[in-house]
Amino acid sequence: MALSFCGNDRGSNAYSVDKGVLDNGCFVDALNLVPHVFLLFITFPILFIGWGSQSSKVQIHHNTWLHFPGHNLRWILTFTLLFVHVCEIAEGIVSNTWSNHLHLFLPALMGFIAATTSVVYYHNIETANFPKLLLALFIYWILAFITKMIKLWKFAEASLGVQYLRFCITALLVVLYGLLMAVEINVIRVRKYVFFANPQRVKPPEDLQDLGVRFLQPFVNLLSKATYWWMNPLIIGAHKRPIELKKIGKLPIAMRALTNYIRLKDSYEEQRKTEDPEKSPSIWKSMYQAFGGPILLSSTFRYMADLLGFAGPLCISGIVEHLHNSTEIDRTNKVSNMTFGVFFMSSTELLQNTSVLAVLLFLALVLQRTFLQASYYVTIETGINLRGALLAMIYNKILRLSTSNMSMGEMTLGQINNLVAIETNQLMWFLFLCPNLWAMPVQIIMGVILLYYLLGDSALIGAGVILLLAPVQYLIATKLADTQKSTLDYSTDRLKKTTEILKGIKLLKLYAWENIFCDRVEETRGKELTSLKTFALYTSMSIFMNAAIPIAAVLATFVTHAYIEEVRLSPAKAFASLALFHILVTPLFLLSTVVRFAVKALVRYVKQLVRAKMKRSYHVHSALCWFVSIILNRMVFVCIGEWVIQVNDGFFTWGSNLSTLTDINIRIPTGQLTMIVGQVGCGKSSLLLAMLGEMQTISGKVYWSNCFLLSLFLILSWLSKNRYSVAYAAQKSWLLNATVEENITFGSPFNKQRYKAVIDACSLQPDIDLLPFGDQTEIGERGINLSGGQRQRICVARALYQNTNIVFLDDPFSALDIHLSDHLMQEGILKFLQDDKRTLVLVTHKLQYLIHADWIIAMKDGSVLREGTLKDIQTHDVELYEHWKTLMNRQDQELEKETEMESQTTLERKTLRRAFYSREAKNQIDDEDEEEEVEEDDDDNMSTTTSRRSKIQWKMCCRYLSSGGFLMVFLMVSSKLAKHSVMVAIDYWLAAWTSSNPHNQSLISQVTHHCFILKLSFLGVLQHLSYVPVFIILCGAAIALCLITSLTVEFLGVAAATNLHHNLLNKIIHAPIRFFDVTPLGQILNRFSADTNIIDQHIPPTLESLTRSTLLCLSAIGVIAFVTPAFLIALVPLAVAFYFIQKYFRVASKDLQDLDDSTQLPLLCHFSETAEGLTTIRAFRHEARFKQRMLELTDTNNTAYLFLSAANRWLEVRTDYLGAVIVLTAAVAAIWSTSQSGLVGLGLTYALTVTNYLNWVVRNLADLEVQMAAVKKVNSFLSTESENYEGSMGNKSFPDTIKIKIHDLCVRYDTMLKPVLKHVNAHINPGQKVGICGRTGSGKSSLSLAFFNMVDVFEGKIVIDGIDICKLPLQTLRSRLSIILQDPVLFSGSIRLNLDPERTCTDDRLWEALEIAQLKNMVKALPGGLDAVVTEGGENFSVGQRQLFCLARAFVRKSSILIMDEATASIDMATENILQKVVMTAFADRTVVTIAHRVHTILTADLVIVMKRGSIMEYGKPEILMEQEDSLFASFVKADM
Repeated sequence: MALSFCGNDRGSNAYSVDKGVLDNGCFVDALNLVPHVFLLFITFPILFIGWGSQSSKVQIHHNTWLHFPGHNLRWILTFTLLFVHVCEIAEGIVSNTWSNHLHLFLPALMGFIAATTSVVYYHNIETANFPKLLLALFIYWILAFITKMIKLWKFAEASLGVQYLRFCITALLVVLYGLLMAVEINVIRVRKYVFFANPQRVKPPEDLQDLGVRFLQPFVNLLSKATYWWMNPLIIGAHKRPIELKKIGKLPIAMRALTNYIRLKDSYEEQRKTEDPEKSPSIWKSMYQAFGGPILLSSTFRYMADLLGFAGPLCISGIVEHLHNSTEIDRTNKVSNMTFGVFFMSSTELLQNTSVLAVLLFLALVLQRTFLQASYYVTIETGINLRGALLAMIYNKILRLSTSNMSMGEMTLGQINNLVAIETNQLMWFLFLCPNLWAMPVQIIMGVILLYYLLGDSALIGAGVILLLAPVQYLIATKLADTQKSTLDYSTDRLKKTTEILKGIKLLKLYAWENIFCDRVEETRGKELTSLKTFALYTSMSIFMNAAIPIAAVLATFVTHAYIEEVRLSPAKAFASLALFHILVTPLFLLSTVVRFAVKALVRYVKQLVRAKMKRSYHVHSALCWFVSIILNRMVFVCIGEWVIQVNDGFFTWGSNLSTLTDINIRIPTGQLTMIVGQVGCGKSSLLLAMLGEMQTISGKVYWSNCFLLSLFLILSWLSKNRYSVAYAAQKSWLLNATVEENITFGSPFNKQRYKAVIDACSLQPDIDLLPFGDQTEIGERGINLSGGQRQRICVARALYQNTNIVFLDDPFSALDIHLSDHLMQEGILKFLQDDKRTLVLVTHKLQYLIHADWIIAMKDGSVLREGTLKDIQTHDVELYEHWKTLMNRQDQELEKETEMESQTTLERKTLRRAFYSREAKNQIDDEDEEEEVEEDDDDNMSTTTSRRSKIQWKMCCRYLSSGGFLMVFLMVSSKLAKHSVMVAIDYWLAAWTSSNPHNQSLISQVTHHCFILKLSFLGVLQHLSYVPVFIILCGAAIALCLITSLTVEFLGVAAATNLHHNLLNKIIHAPIRFFDVTPLGQILNRFSADTNIIDQHIPPTLESLTRSTLLCLSAIGVIAFVTPAFLIALVPLAVAFYFIQKYFRVASKDLQDLDDSTQLPLLCHFSETAEGLTTIRAFRHEARFKQRMLELTDTNNTAYLFLSAANRWLEVRTDYLGAVIVLTAAVAAIWSTSQSGLVGLGLTYALTVTNYLNWVVRNLADLEVQMAAVKKVNSFLSTESENYEGSMGNKSFPDTIKIKIHDLCVRYDTMLKPVLKHVNAHINPGQKVGICGRTGSGKSSLSLAFFNMVDVFEGKIVIDGIDICKLPLQTLRSRLSIILQDPVLFSGSIRLNLDPERTCTDDRLWEALEIAQLKNMVKALPGGLDAVVTEGGENFSVGQRQLFCLARAFVRKSSILIMDEATASIDMATENILQKVVMTAFADRTVVTIAHRVHTILTADLVIVMKRGSIMEYGKPEILMEQEDSLFASFVKADM
């Protein structure tokens, strides 16, 4: 048939214009071509010539992007226009079935091309910010509007109304062109680019001028927004090079935490003004006012997506119904509808065309998925904005928390971390689920209505099944939440115990208590696992309900329909209903979760902080105060007042009603050195904090003097309670997670000279030289573990470096040895601080420094005993002065001591050096291992790194599954395969059943037909009903298999988690002490916290979801290929596209996930760091700086999270579009094939499910890949070698006579390190008191560890009672010896647990030990006595008291051999004197080995061993060695005199 624009009907005057030119329909259509051709002619040269040449030379940067007015409206109108054009083309083609009237669809086709061109053209003009070229579009819209108007007018003239589709389409086009014309006029009006004298100059948004902003979602055009096209370079680039922080840049201003915090705060304050001022504003209302708009937008998108979702089942129904019906409409009907020589059809006639329905189905799916992803994105973005605002709010609150909240345990670090990491995230997720709350009920109601329309009353039975089972789901969801909470409580408890074990591992090994404490952890883990099993049970029930409900509903509906309905079920209705049931299940399943989440969020919001007591509120204007204090601190203060601080009648408390400090009347002189002294626990530190305003005042006043330079400051004095910045070094050292330099400068400008002076004053240079990157080494919680002394000196250095007028030092000498203390006193305090005339308040036990004090405050039992100068006290309180004098003499002797001897500091440096040496060695080994794994490539070959990054760790998957047990894995795999096979069988049986009677007459009409065909009808009924039992059996089997699969996956997870944790704990507890020296504590803890949590709770659901969605997709593709084999041809390109999408996404997703995790850690650390260092931050007045840092960290984390969620949307949009293409190809293949209509319905229903599950396959793959890293990390620790606990026990009562022989002993810390002891020989008789001394690194401590077999004895032996200790079981050996270490270690629990965890001693023995250690009275006063609570790390006791408990612990044991490692550093002199005597009497008949850092302590020993470089240099009685003038020992003693 020849092609002809106006058709080639015989006898038609297609080209006749007798009735007038415009009365010829073909001519009017030709006229409609003109605007489109005009636009193409004008724009193509500009697009190809202008932009073609430009883009090749100049990369247009995003900072020129500028949206013209009405930008989004224009895109929406253009998309609508394109859709209407598609309808016009379809209508033209379908109407034109028997003659070739090209004019019916050719102008529409040209219109479609022109509309596409217009939007491309507009985008390029907008990107180049060149609005004058928009004039071409303006002319086009006018021309198109006029030509369409003519066409509509002609239709109206011919009395063609809305009953005809072509009339409706033309009217719609007129409206759309009119609106686009209006948009164009608006651009001219606003931008004045033409017809106006002064065109407007417009700048792009501020964000786009900042090249650091890389998150472009708010700035790109609508198409790029909807498809996340702007993410392409990032996601594809990730394959070549990992995504780093600088690649994702900064957040746009509107999304930053500060912006959102101000927004939330303003709406909060607004409520306070407008409503009752007494009533506290509602946080929920504030959140709605601040973030309600986007949530409503998201809900709108959600509604549109849900409504479009119903197009799928309806289109399937249409396609199956009309598949084999003749679409050829009666010729007579056609002739009667002829006007302008062409046929006009109604919309229902168009919708009976299967090809049109297939295209509509495709478009509906694309639109539905686009709206759905837009809804998700908007809620996630809003959730992130809200989270930023809430974090800023919480942080502000933390900065104002009262110190007593922290110290009394009312607000713990755990709670704060929980609030930051979990609560805010839950609120964010609640917001994400919000649109579901009101969208789901609508979706359910619509679904039920459609089902009723399709199936009648039987649909209500199916819907009833779903509704009846919904409360069960809600119940399960509630139980799940409760179980998860109890699991969290147990895991927190377990982690706390594990942390304590790891911190005190050296002590536990030396006392052979590791198994006792390991059992404590295992006991808590047992409770956690019971809770986890319950959790697994409820999770599997939830998964089971979700899978079984649709099967049960389908079963009830179709079986009921078979028996009660008169009309037989057609394939069209059966499969449309099936698709509807699938749609209905998701909202019902989610609704329970969402409702539970909503209730939980409403009830729980951030209550702890709201309830927490606030410190007095001078922090309201802290930023201003901070600024002023900086100005003031840069000036030299000239104060008129004699006293800088004065306390009158002060009674202070830590939160209970009992006052900790009573009747305090003190004065601190200006510009002088004030010392506060007193026994352990008398309230010295509390007094400092009371002056800083950290304690709660019961009565009395604290006055800070005003300086005459402070006229400006006086105005603000009411804000700051007359206090300016104080440099404060707390007794418990507090470090930032930052470099050494940043810890010392603490936000002050760097002054090289001052910095060096401070470093020298605190003797930090030798320590800094040991660090791998000098003072640029990261220290703190996540950095390198420094010893107590090193940490303390950094804190003191921080206080010295600040330019403040007042300095508070809380016991800075407690963790320092005598040399360092003296150096710090002379260089740091007397020289550096006094030269600046700064006011210094010093708390100390070192009474020898009292002679330097200008003012002394002596304290006793929480009140001031004496106040004045040393002379005043000498005159007025002779007894106190004499007591001090005896202690001073003793300390003065020490001060002149042992320049040659090993000090605590040198020991610390040695530990640090040893740790680094071994850590480097360990890293080398690790590197070598990695090199073996990965083939080295000389070229910088990116593809190898990529393949390594994008690989799923299948080895780890196998490791994980094998931990779960072979039986469980077999059960899981077989039940999964069986379940999906049965599911396919059900749907196939349904297809066969509905196709069995092609005429679909009702059963009753068959039966009541006249007698002739009664027999036939009866057979038909029987045949029809014979399908029902098989259908019931299959559905029953599927439901049973759903239960089995959900249970097996979850319990496989529990089994794997149980085994992995048990093995990990045992491996680590029994690892040699060397392992703990070289592995950072944080790294080990991570295995027990984050990694264990992933293995416990995250891997099982991911694994379940991955297997389910993969099998669903595979079965769907299998079914479609079975129904229409032609589909397999189209599957090849689709599979290739899918492969590349998932390949690129998985790499990018992993990088972004890592970024999200790595940026979340500093944020959490910053919160806990702030909570720990509250007193220091507030003393320094650095709140504003810390707030700023928190905002930066929040923004960085939010950026990573936003990019991660945008990447997820990128993937989902693409997989959804792929799914839509699969549906389209399946539909087209079905229309062309000759399959049964039932099978076609089956194929299309399965094609619809693919769209839902494709992206889950990729998402779950990516998640599993990230989660398997946890298994890998845990597995890497499982290869750690354990200590050898085996051995033979010769003598049951070992040690008996306590004869010790050391024979040719050689010891090293590691096989890779040099020996630390070389050929040592010694003999110790029973009951001897032995002193070991020597210089730094001589091997004294190594010898003490050799007694406990804690180091590698590679030659020689130590023999006790004739038994080589290396051959003894470790447990036996260590349990029979005792040691007192330098650092006091206490465990949380009771005092009894700390003294006797084995529970073998009587109470009398424990009280005796406490009496010996001078603690009996103090413990008796505590509630519970021996069962009194010890908090984590013994924080509720002072450092000195903790050390005394450690001594008591050694006395309880009463072992025959006691080793003392200078254990009196944190004890005041009076207590130490008593202790020395006590040890001598309590252990008179035992062997005591004392490692001496101070020689005078071993002058009374029976035997002295002098060591040098790992060998014994001298050996004998002290008096004999003293007589030898050239002996080393004599030189030590001389230096000591």
